[in-house]
Amino acid sequence: MMDPSTTRRARRQLAVRCRAVTEDPAFAILVFALILFNAALQGAETYQGLAAQYREALHAAEVCCLVLFTGEIALRLGAHADRPKAFFRDPWNVFDLLVVTAAFLPSVQENTTLLRILRLARVLRSARFLPQLRVLLLAVGRSLPGTVSFLFVGALVVYVYAMVGWLCFAESDPQHYGSVGRAALTLFLLTTLDGFGDAVHAGLAISRFTLLYYASYVLLASFVLVNVLIGVVLTSLDEARETEKEAEAQRRLTEGGDPLLEVRRRIAAAREALDEVEAGLRGVGDAPTPAAARPLETARRS
Repeated sequence: MMDPSTTRRARRQLAVRCRAVTEDPAFAILVFALILFNAALQGAETYQGLAAQYREALHAAEVCCLVLFTGEIALRLGAHADRPKAFFRDPWNVFDLLVVTAAFLPSVQENTTLLRILRLARVLRSARFLPQLRVLLLAVGRSLPGTVSFLFVGALVVYVYAMVGWLCFAESDPQHYGSVGRAALTLFLLTTLDGFGDAVHAGLAISRFTLLYYASYVLLASFVLVNVLIGVVLTSLDEARETEKEAEAQRRLTEGGDPLLEVRRRIAAAREALDEVEAGLRGVGDAPTPAAARPLETARRS
């Protein structure tokens, strides 16, 4: 049975070696280039003539990309060999692991559509190496609760105006207001101001009061609600930037900016050296006398 101290030492050495590779800027550039190359392969497969002529070459390139992605994940796992839980605390690590390992599942390999969607998800991994894109994705995630509330309020406004439009214009304009569904679709298109002039002219032919109907709807839906949505997104973007700055500061602190952490590292290195000395003495068979072993054991425990 392997000594626990030897196991811990082996894990530290593996983590140090893998971390030296994964933290190298050249490694990030190579992985990013591999992601772009994989995306280009997917685009090439959409051309039927090209896909039929170079089918074997494209398949071999895809297998090669999968092997390289697997090696990347293995290196990232190895970089966290001394602290495995830290690997799963990073959402990007979990996402990368799921995307890569899912490609080996038999159910995924048999489903061509699901496999292509999974390959397309690899393109999203490029956000890991682009800080600004990572901030935008984080902002989108943070804006979801506010966006849901906005969609509920917007749907309520469209429904109320659709009912009013159905009551007022159902007989004169059944093509656009013949039912609540058609009226809601017409108003939804008017939110983008598409065909707004034609709708106003058609309404004026019925009554002048339709101008109040369309003007109030456009002001409320196209200006007020859309500006509220923009405000929600901008607020989420600011929060995402602050979160990214805090995460970067925490990462720098973990890498060695904390003096207390440096002291702990030195203590761990001293304990590792004492473990090596003790293991060497046991291997030689020349065990220290009780009087000599007691200070050694005391120093190691401290």
